[in-house]
Amino acid sequence: MPGLLPVLDETPMKTPLRLALLSALFTTTLAQAADLIPIDVHRDANCGCCKKWISHLESNGFKVNDHVEADMSAVKQRLGVAPRLGSCHTAVIDGKFVEGHVPAEQVLALRKRDDLLGIAAPGMPMGSPGMEMDGHAEAYQVIGLTRDGQDVVVADYPAH
Repeated sequence: MPGLLPVLDETPMKTPLRLALLSALFTTTLAQAADLIPIDVHRDANCGCCKKWISHLESNGFKVNDHVEADMSAVKQRLGVAPRLGSCHTAVIDGKFVEGHVPAEQVLALRKRDDLLGIAAPGMPMGSPGMEMDGHAEAYQVIGLTRDGQDVVVADYPAH
Protein backbone atom coordinates (compact mmCIF):
# COMPACT_ATOMS: atom_id res chain seq x y z
CA MET A 1 0.00 0.00 0.00
CA PRO A 2 2.09 2.87 -1.26
CA GLY A 3 1.78 6.16 0.53
CA LEU A 4 0.85 4.84 4.00
CA LEU A 5 4.43 5.09 5.22
CA PRO A 6 6.02 7.71 2.97
CA VAL A 7 9.50 7.27 4.41
CA LEU A 8 9.43 3.57 3.60
CA ASP A 9 7.93 4.04 0.12
CA GLU A 10 10.30 2.49 -2.42
CA THR A 11 9.94 5.16 -5.11
CA PRO A 12 13.31 6.41 -6.36
CA MET A 13 12.72 9.89 -4.90
CA LYS A 14 12.05 8.49 -1.41
CA THR A 15 15.02 6.09 -1.20
CA PRO A 16 17.63 8.83 -0.55
CA LEU A 17 15.43 10.30 2.18
CA ARG A 18 15.05 6.90 3.81
CA LEU A 19 18.80 6.29 3.67
CA ALA A 20 19.51 9.73 5.12
CA LEU A 21 17.10 9.15 8.02
CA LEU A 22 18.52 5.71 8.78
CA SER A 23 22.06 7.08 8.60
CA ALA A 24 21.21 9.92 11.00
CA LEU A 25 19.61 7.50 13.45
CA PHE A 26 22.58 5.13 13.32
CA THR A 27 25.12 7.95 13.70
CA THR A 28 23.27 9.44 16.69
CA THR A 29 23.10 6.05 18.41
CA LEU A 30 26.83 5.46 17.87
CA ALA A 31 27.70 8.93 19.15
CA GLN A 32 25.66 8.39 22.31
CA ALA A 33 27.31 5.02 22.94
CA ALA A 34 30.77 6.50 22.32
CA ASP A 35 30.14 9.20 24.95
CA LEU A 36 29.62 6.63 27.73
CA ILE A 37 32.64 6.11 29.98
CA PRO A 38 33.53 2.44 30.52
CA ILE A 39 34.06 1.22 34.08
CA ASP A 40 34.33 -2.31 35.49
CA VAL A 41 32.50 -2.97 38.76
CA HIS A 42 33.29 -6.06 40.84
CA ARG A 43 30.69 -6.99 43.45
CA ASP A 44 29.17 -9.79 45.48
CA ALA A 45 25.99 -11.30 44.01
CA ASN A 46 23.93 -10.59 47.13
CA CYS A 47 24.72 -6.90 47.60
CA GLY A 48 21.74 -4.64 46.83
CA CYS A 49 23.55 -1.37 47.53
CA CYS A 50 26.14 -2.27 44.89
CA LYS A 51 23.39 -2.44 42.28
CA LYS A 52 22.15 0.98 43.41
CA TRP A 53 25.67 2.41 43.02
CA ILE A 54 25.85 0.92 39.52
CA SER A 55 22.56 2.69 38.70
CA HIS A 56 24.08 5.94 40.02
CA LEU A 57 27.04 5.52 37.66
CA GLU A 58 24.83 4.67 34.68
CA SER A 59 22.67 7.74 35.25
CA ASN A 60 25.86 9.83 35.25
CA GLY A 61 27.25 8.75 31.88
CA PHE A 62 29.08 5.52 32.65
CA LYS A 63 28.88 2.21 30.78
CA VAL A 64 29.17 -0.34 33.58
CA ASN A 65 30.64 -3.78 32.99
CA ASP A 66 29.22 -5.67 35.98
CA HIS A 67 31.35 -8.54 37.34
CA VAL A 68 29.80 -10.75 40.02
CA GLU A 69 32.62 -12.21 42.11
CA ALA A 70 32.82 -15.15 44.50
CA ASP A 71 35.82 -13.71 46.41
CA MET A 72 35.87 -9.92 46.73
CA SER A 73 38.85 -10.03 49.11
CA ALA A 74 40.98 -11.50 46.35
CA VAL A 75 39.76 -8.84 43.91
CA LYS A 76 40.63 -6.03 46.33
CA GLN A 77 44.06 -7.50 47.01
CA ARG A 78 44.79 -7.92 43.29
CA LEU A 79 43.79 -4.29 42.62
CA GLY A 80 45.84 -2.87 45.50
CA VAL A 81 42.99 -1.68 47.71
CA ALA A 82 44.38 -1.16 51.21
CA PRO A 83 42.20 -2.88 53.87
CA ARG A 84 41.74 0.45 55.71
CA LEU A 85 39.95 1.79 52.60
CA GLY A 86 37.66 -1.23 52.18
CA SER A 87 33.97 -1.22 51.32
CA CYS A 88 31.60 -3.63 49.60
CA HIS A 89 32.37 -3.23 45.87
CA THR A 90 35.43 -2.30 43.84
CA ALA A 91 35.52 -0.69 40.42
CA VAL A 92 38.32 -0.12 37.93
CA ILE A 93 38.58 2.84 35.58
CA ASP A 94 41.65 3.71 33.52
CA GLY A 95 43.66 1.17 35.55
CA LYS A 96 42.79 2.83 38.88
CA PHE A 97 40.57 1.44 41.64
CA VAL A 98 37.37 2.99 42.97
CA GLU A 99 36.40 1.44 46.29
CA GLY A 100 32.90 1.73 47.70
CA HIS A 101 30.18 4.34 47.33
CA VAL A 102 32.22 7.09 45.67
CA PRO A 103 30.11 9.77 43.92
CA ALA A 104 30.31 9.79 40.11
CA GLU A 105 31.82 13.29 40.11
CA GLN A 106 34.82 11.98 42.07
CA VAL A 107 35.18 8.99 39.73
CA LEU A 108 35.38 11.45 36.83
CA ALA A 109 37.94 13.58 38.69
CA LEU A 110 40.08 10.49 39.37
CA ARG A 111 40.65 10.10 35.63
CA LYS A 112 42.69 13.35 35.72
CA ARG A 113 44.73 12.47 38.82
CA ASP A 114 47.97 10.81 37.75
CA ASP A 115 49.24 11.00 41.34
CA LEU A 116 46.61 8.54 42.62
CA LEU A 117 46.36 4.76 42.37
CA GLY A 118 42.69 4.96 43.30
CA ILE A 119 40.04 6.46 45.54
CA ALA A 120 37.71 5.12 48.21
CA ALA A 121 34.70 5.95 50.34
CA PRO A 122 35.67 3.60 53.19
CA GLY A 123 32.93 1.63 54.90
CA MET A 124 29.38 2.15 53.72
CA PRO A 125 28.53 5.78 54.55
CA MET A 126 24.80 6.41 54.89
CA GLY A 127 23.70 8.95 52.28
CA SER A 128 26.46 8.20 49.79
CA PRO A 129 25.39 7.07 46.28
CA GLY A 130 23.68 3.70 46.62
CA MET A 131 23.28 4.14 50.38
CA GLU A 132 20.55 6.78 50.36
CA MET A 133 18.03 6.54 53.19
CA ASP A 134 15.12 8.97 53.58
CA GLY A 135 17.26 12.09 53.20
CA HIS A 136 19.59 11.11 56.06
CA ALA A 137 23.30 11.38 55.30
CA GLU A 138 26.31 11.02 57.54
CA ALA A 139 29.51 12.94 56.87
CA TYR A 140 32.13 11.04 54.92
CA GLN A 141 35.30 11.57 52.95
CA VAL A 142 36.60 10.27 49.66
CA ILE A 143 40.20 9.23 50.22
CA GLY A 144 42.85 8.96 47.52
CA LEU A 145 45.76 6.53 47.70
CA THR A 146 48.96 8.08 46.34
CA ARG A 147 51.65 6.18 44.48
CA ASP A 148 53.82 6.22 47.61
CA GLY A 149 51.04 4.69 49.74
CA GLN A 150 49.80 7.85 51.47
CA ASP A 151 46.13 8.66 52.08
CA VAL A 152 44.92 12.10 50.94
CA VAL A 153 41.45 13.57 51.33
CA VAL A 154 40.02 14.11 47.86
CA ALA A 155 36.55 15.32 48.90
CA ASP A 156 34.45 15.94 52.02
CA TYR A 157 30.71 15.31 52.08
CA PRO A 158 28.84 16.82 55.05
CA ALA A 159 26.08 15.23 57.10
CA HIS A 160 22.51 16.42 56.57
